[in-house]
Amino acid sequence: MTRRPLWLAAAPALFLILWSAGFAIAKLALTHAQPMTLLALRYVLVLAVLAPVALVLRPPLPRTWRAAADVAVVGFLIQVVYFGLCYIAFKSGVSAGGVAIVVCLQPILVALTAPHLVGEPVSGRAWAGLILGLAGAATVILSRGEVSGNALGLICTVIALFGITGGTLYEKRFGTAQHPVTANLIQYTVGAAFTLPLAALTEDMTVSWNAEFALSLAYLVLANSILAISLLLAMIRAGAVAKVSALFYLVPPLSALFAWPLLGEAMPPAAWAGMALASVGVALASRRAA
Repeated sequence: MTRRPLWLAAAPALFLILWSAGFAIAKLALTHAQPMTLLALRYVLVLAVLAPVALVLRPPLPRTWRAAADVAVVGFLIQVVYFGLCYIAFKSGVSAGGVAIVVCLQPILVALTAPHLVGEPVSGRAWAGLILGLAGAATVILSRGEVSGNALGLICTVIALFGITGGTLYEKRFGTAQHPVTANLIQYTVGAAFTLPLAALTEDMTVSWNAEFALSLAYLVLANSILAISLLLAMIRAGAVAKVSALFYLVPPLSALFAWPLLGEAMPPAAWAGMALASVGVALASRRAA
């Protein structure tokens, strides 16, 4: 057996930090730009960063049109369906907690479908971990009083849930190893192609530029969009998809933890207990069989 590379062993922790901090930072950025405008600007800047890198590195392209299409489909499901509809839900009045508690169903949905779609069975111990993780994440969200919304926003959130679930399963079933620069270029081109027209049609696209917005946008582009997404896709290809999805249970607790210093949103005692419960659940779901 070959040993896992060090970066892959560190990938879960790094992904969780980068992804979770992005929620509080996006909330800061949304005080200076409308949701779809922020999302479109984020994707365009990712492409602006990656284009010169691609010219220098000349990464290999997908070997077939089918392989390129598979990358594009994953990009559409995650960048357009998931992020786009979550941002629309925010705009329509659904709270971050309301979105989070729906998206927290993603690991359960993946575990239900993975045996049939990608041939990965889920053990009884993993199911116990998934249920504990869901309970812990829900405890954090509910203890902070963050659940509110309306019918349109909640419908968008449910469809977003299917977007991130579909993207995860599609990547595991059809995804092949691609250079991260190539994969990101394809996926964010798809994202920009959809979000730019949507922003132009539904918003006035005004942005209040200042240091806080510039720093927030830089984080969303470099850490959240490029590094975190690359780590997520790499983990999906290298590991059991249900175990990777279980990591999403730790996103609401860690997001709340980052919101404490960044946004001044305190963590009540029940939220700390929920974080501990979610951690135990993820540990159970992610544990390797002997």
